[in-house]
Amino acid sequence: MQREQQAVEGNRISNWMMFLLAAACGLIVANLYYAQTLVGPIHVALGLSSTTAGFIVTLTQIGYVVGLLFIVPISDIIENRRLMIVSLIITVCALLVAAFAPNATLFLTASLFIGVGSVVAQILVPYATYLASEEQRGRVVGNVMSGLLLGIMFARPLASFITSIWGWQAVFIMSAIVLTLLTILLSRALPERKPVPTVSYNKLILSLGTLFKQTPALRRRALYQACLFGAFSLFWTVVPLRLADDFGMSQQGIALFALVGVGGAIAAPVAGRLADKGWSKGLTGLAMVIAALSFLVIYIFQSHSTAALILLFISAITLDMAVSGNLVLGQRVIYSLGSEARGRLNGLFMSIFFIGGAIGSSLGGWSYALGGWNLSALIGVILPVLALLYFFTEKETSGDVRKKQNG
Repeated sequence: MQREQQAVEGNRISNWMMFLLAAACGLIVANLYYAQTLVGPIHVALGLSSTTAGFIVTLTQIGYVVGLLFIVPISDIIENRRLMIVSLIITVCALLVAAFAPNATLFLTASLFIGVGSVVAQILVPYATYLASEEQRGRVVGNVMSGLLLGIMFARPLASFITSIWGWQAVFIMSAIVLTLLTILLSRALPERKPVPTVSYNKLILSLGTLFKQTPALRRRALYQACLFGAFSLFWTVVPLRLADDFGMSQQGIALFALVGVGGAIAAPVAGRLADKGWSKGLTGLAMVIAALSFLVIYIFQSHSTAALILLFISAITLDMAVSGNLVLGQRVIYSLGSEARGRLNGLFMSIFFIGGAIGSSLGGWSYALGGWNLSALIGVILPVLALLYFFTEKETSGDVRKKQNG
C-alpha cells in the first residue's frame, strides 16, 4: 500500500519494471492469437467441421470481451496483484486443458477460458500508469503497449513455426510453461495496489453504462480505434488469402510475411512520447490518414507483380504503425480521465474496439468471398475514412494546447 501511495504521489517507474510489464502484456495477449493460424490442424485433430472450426477463434474472442466487461472493472475495487495472479492461474489451466483435450467440446470450453484469463494484459496497462508519474505516463503507456502489440504480431508466425516442428499441442504447452514462470515472477516483483472500494460489484458493472454515456472522450476514442482496428483485422484476415491465391505463397511464407507487421510496433512508444508533449489530436488524424492510404495504395495496385507484393509489405507496416500509435494515444486520454474508474474505462475502451476488430474480420471473410481483394481493400479504405470524418468534429482540448505552449 505504501509503495502504491508513493507511485501515486509521483515516483518514476523504473526501466526494469516497465520492461517487465511490457513483456508480460505481450506474452499474455499472444494467447488470443495463437489459434488463428492453427485452425486447420486443430479442427482435423478434434474432428470439427469446417463451419464449427470458426468457433476456435470466436470463443476465445468472446471470452476476452467477457473478461473486459466483467473482470477488468474489478481492478477498481480489489487488490490488483492478487486479481492478476488468480486470472493467470486460470489461463495456465485452460491452456493445459486445450493441449490435452480429448474432444472438441472440452477444447472449445478451454478456449473460452483462455480468452477470459488473458484480460490480465488489460489490467497491467492501467496498473502501469499508477506506478508512473504524470509527466511520463504517455511514455509508459507507449512502451507497455508496444510489448502488447509485439505479442499480437509475433503470436501468429510463432504458432505456425512451433506447429510445423512439434505439432499444435506444443504451442499451448509451451505457453502454459511460460505463463507459469511469469506468474511466479509477477507475484514477487509487482507492488500491491489496493484501491479503496466505493461501490459494490453489482453497482460497478451497472456503472459501465453510465460511464459510457457520461464520458464523451471514451466514446470518441473507442470509436476511432474500433474503425482502425476493424481495418487492421480485415487486412490480416484477408491478406493470407491474397498471398496464397495471387502469389502462391506457402503457409510458411505467409508466416514470414506476418513478421513484417512487427515493425509497426515502433509507433507505440513514439506516439506516447509525443502525446506527453500535447500532440495527441494531430497524431490521431495522421494515424487515420496513414491507415486509409495504406489500403488505398493496395486497392489501386492489384496486379500479381513483385511491385504489388512490395506494396503489400509496406502497407502492412504502415497500417500497423497507424493502429498501434492511435491505440496509445487513445489510452493516454482515457487514463487521464480519473484514477478511480481507470479499470472500468479501460475495459469499456478495449471491449468496444475489440468488437470493431471482430466486425472487421467478419467483413474481411465476407467481402473476399463476395468480391475478392478488390472489395476487401475498398472496405479497408472506408473504415479509417469514417473515423476521420468523425475526428473532424473533435475540438482540441485545453490540456493539449497548454502542453504545446510549454513544450
